[in-house]
Amino acid sequence: MAEAAPRAWQRMLSGRRLDLLDPSPLDIEIEDIAHGLARVARWNGQTRGDHAFSVAQHSVLVLDIATATTELDRMDQLRALLHDAPEYVIGDMISPFKSALGLDYKVFEHRLQAAINQRFSLPPESSMTAAAIKQADRNAAYFEATQLAEFSLEEAQKYFGRPKNLTSWHTLIPLAPNDAAQQYLARFKVLIQ
Repeated sequence: MAEAAPRAWQRMLSGRRLDLLDPSPLDIEIEDIAHGLARVARWNGQTRGDHAFSVAQHSVLVLDIATATTELDRMDQLRALLHDAPEYVIGDMISPFKSALGLDYKVFEHRLQAAINQRFSLPPESSMTAAAIKQADRNAAYFEATQLAEFSLEEAQKYFGRPKNLTSWHTLIPLAPNDAAQQYLARFKVLIQ
């Protein structure tokens, strides 16, 4: 008798079943993304504060930095907010671990991101937008590292670079998961109006 294939889907709180190997845009809901990202810790949870700094908060931070440093239309702002959306399913793996896993992980992550982009009708990304979001992501990592993860300024600069077009950023305060999810959803709703 043939062995059954392993289960490759995840049930979401919305009731959707997301096929992890072949994700359908029809099975992606923003509430599931916000809920999941608000419960995924940046820095593997190794941050100061009563709560972990979540990927949901990080995504809002990247959006804020991107719009403070670059002229982005609403679709590109939405792209910035959703830049780490696959992590609602796969978690936030630190960069050194992603490198160790290799290309197969990145293919999986890109396939899920493509389904998310399709679900929210995001057109193909321009190289300028991709660069702006990547720089905002690195700037966010610098501020998170120095404010929350105990990196020295020199160490953060070595790994993430000195923030471009920014000299400082407001104090980062990790939120409780439900508050982080609500913040994320609120920003999403503003962008899709």
